[in-house]
Amino acid sequence: MNQWNQKTVVITGGSAGLGKEIALAFLLRKATVVVIARQEEALAQLRSETNNQIQTYQCDVTCDDSVNALVTQLNTDFEQIDVWVNNVGKSCRGQAQHTTVDEFEELLNINFLSAVRCTLAILPRLIASGGTLVNIGSLASKIGGMFVGGYPASKFPLAAYSQQLRMELAADSVHVLFVCPGPIGRTEPKTTDYDLPHDIPAVAGRPGGGVRLKLIDPKRLAQKIIRACEKKKLELVIPRSAKLLFAISQIFPRLGDWILRKKTPSNS
Repeated sequence: MNQWNQKTVVITGGSAGLGKEIALAFLLRKATVVVIARQEEALAQLRSETNNQIQTYQCDVTCDDSVNALVTQLNTDFEQIDVWVNNVGKSCRGQAQHTTVDEFEELLNINFLSAVRCTLAILPRLIASGGTLVNIGSLASKIGGMFVGGYPASKFPLAAYSQQLRMELAADSVHVLFVCPGPIGRTEPKTTDYDLPHDIPAVAGRPGGGVRLKLIDPKRLAQKIIRACEKKKLELVIPRSAKLLFAISQIFPRLGDWILRKKTPSNS
């Protein structure tokens, strides 16, 4: 528990959902917690809920200038950055064959390039501290799925990027953790609904595109992520059984596709 005392942890997209739970979990461990998000209203609410124990900064991680200005300010405000969590992400619904180039580009910027942008900006600080970089991916970072449009294609690059970084940064003692969770439950009311295309079933509006998996408790997942940081694990896959499907899909693609179809309802 005392391991995080006087450590500074920064979480992007930390004003709600999993990012918020990660922030609260680190706060309980006496870390100095910094949350980054676009909406000041959500950040103000988080400060209010935590009696200003969490420090917040407004930033659009899809914009180079915004990220550079943020890191410049963080360099002024904090002597050391020990953990950086790239948590920003966006899901979608649809079919890949009907997803436009512009839609792919938007998802890639949010789900992958935002992590690259932030990593490049903060990496000198993590090298200086021998810190930890956490990239929050998805089961869709390892295997495609039905009804989720361009989401898997925008998450797959994060897996490769994380692997490359962990090999390159080993000499600098920077720990890189890649997290691949399945569908995550909500601790707060849903704020948006998917505009489901006519060519996919209503069940696709559920978490994970309707795949038959038990929803993950975000509070428990946040605890697992912190323990993975402490143990310097390279990957955290939840549920662990998904690793078997990853392997099957690599060795026997037809069988892997069949299993995925069986786990995804085709009607409402």
